Amino acid sequence: MANKEVEIRLYDKREKLTATLYVEQLAENKFRMTENDIFNCRLTKGTEFETRLNKEGNHEIIRITKDSGYITRRFFLSPEYKESDYRVLGDELVKRGGFWQVDFGGIVTVNIPKDFEFDVDQVMKDLDLKLTEIVDD
Repeated sequence: MANKEVEIRLYDKREKLTATLYVEQLAENKFRMTENDIFNCRLTKGTEFETRLNKEGNHEIIRITKDSGYITRRFFLSPEYKESDYRVLGDELVKRGGFWQVDFGGIVTVNIPKDFEFDVDQVMKDLDLKLTEIVDD
């Protein structure tokens, strides 16, 4: 039986922020990310975690049980490029098992399979895409 995608409200105690996420439910309190959380950089596509319900009825992460199998990178999109310029890279990622999403119209998150045969930096250079990478400190 396939796991079903559900919507949960996830409260982050450190950030004091609640986000609504669509996740794959693996067990009663175990979930797998189906996309990337824009606010919590540890919650990327494929990450599995366990939760408990707090007194408000929102989920809180107890622990991450499995890290994502992807390399995740985030970039600011530049208005100097059209969506079709980005789509070439995004479509190539998807064809080869990766994933990409755009949030707030200006931040792209790419999930690159660890065995991806292309160097993303080289592909961006070949396409003349100059994007600013968002890095965690």
